[in-house]
Amino acid sequence: MHYLVVSFSHKNSDIVTRERLALSEEPKREEAAKRILGRDSINEVIILSTCNRVEIIASAKDVFSATEAILETLSEMSGISAEELEGRADVYEDNGAVHHIFSVASGLDSLVVGETQIAGQLKDAYKEAYEKGWCGQKLGRVMHYTFKCAKEVRSSTEISKNPVSVASAAVNMAEEKLGELGGYTAIVVGAGEMGQLACKHLRSHGCNVILVGRNEEKTRQIAAEIDADIRVETTQNLPKLINSYRLLFSATSSQEPVITRGMVEQKSFHRLWFDMAIPRDIEDMSDPNITVYAVDDLKEIVEKNMAFREEQARQAYKIVGHYVKEFFTWLQTLEIDPIIKEIRQQAKEAALAELQKALKKGYIDQTKAKNVEKLLHNAFNRFLHAPTKRLKAIAEEPSADTIVEAIKYFFEIEEEVGLNRYKCEYFMNLRSE
Repeated sequence: MHYLVVSFSHKNSDIVTRERLALSEEPKREEAAKRILGRDSINEVIILSTCNRVEIIASAKDVFSATEAILETLSEMSGISAEELEGRADVYEDNGAVHHIFSVASGLDSLVVGETQIAGQLKDAYKEAYEKGWCGQKLGRVMHYTFKCAKEVRSSTEISKNPVSVASAAVNMAEEKLGELGGYTAIVVGAGEMGQLACKHLRSHGCNVILVGRNEEKTRQIAAEIDADIRVETTQNLPKLINSYRLLFSATSSQEPVITRGMVEQKSFHRLWFDMAIPRDIEDMSDPNITVYAVDDLKEIVEKNMAFREEQARQAYKIVGHYVKEFFTWLQTLEIDPIIKEIRQQAKEAALAELQKALKKGYIDQTKAKNVEKLLHNAFNRFLHAPTKRLKAIAEEPSADTIVEAIKYFFEIEEEVGLNRYKCEYFMNLRSE
């Protein structure tokens, strides 16, 4: 079994490509999972799709075939050639895959380094995969350690101090362009997680906020939870709103633009619009008095925060490296202990079988059977003492995998011996929610 990640992010794909690859809608994720799991080379899968990345996390029998299957599936669903996807994709396997997953969850691979939103998004992706039967024990183990690692990074470094997300970066950029935001009114389109974050950051900067959603009652409830002073409007009033105010922040889950060129009226004042959605919410605008910033444009803000964050990131990567090593040591221990038990059981069964033969043939008196059994037990324990001690000692060595597989082969030990005894803590948490 191998761990595998096929990754498309802001690091290797432009916004147009990410829009086409996006699996933000549940039916699309279900279709992708069905196709991927339909391939013999893949056992389990988790699909993470956000505005900045699409990550296919898999447990695979064969890395080459599994990678090919994932790229073919994404090609069929996005209309992008498999060759182009292969050229763009970052592919990680085994240690590299686990290191990448830990780094992503810890916010180290994000557009805004240290942002905390990604850990929650990964938990949601894992929860969906587990509940829908796309993943089980193998990826469950990785997720168990992933969330432990992310928590340690947050608590032991200041990389997430004053948490930064795409929404906060957009608000910071608006303040940089306009100065103090107090007195301005901003339209926030979309009452989802990103829209809510934008509202919170805007209000903390003293900006008036109009939250626009499709369902007025639901939007009003969300607004009330954030700040009682947030005004609520429905999307049918969007054309009037975008032509009345300078600031706009949009983050809906729509697959089509919600703000089109046909809705725009020419105005004398300059407007700043921030499109935080993937696919994009705002059509390309030709109006010289409208500046539209997409997700990728927020790199300006990111770069200004890099000095502090780089030092924190170095500390965070040390933690990630430690957890990767600890994870594989723990995984090896999960496998070695049951193997030792299986070898001892085989030795015991062989000794008892020979004892029964000897009793039947009269070589040993029945009254002495217990003493002979004890003698045999002591003999095979003595014989196995040194090998089992050495086997436990190699759990942390790079050669452990090869040695373990060889022992399984020579003793005809089944592939999954002992591994079904572990249940990820997070599985149990999901069940109780």
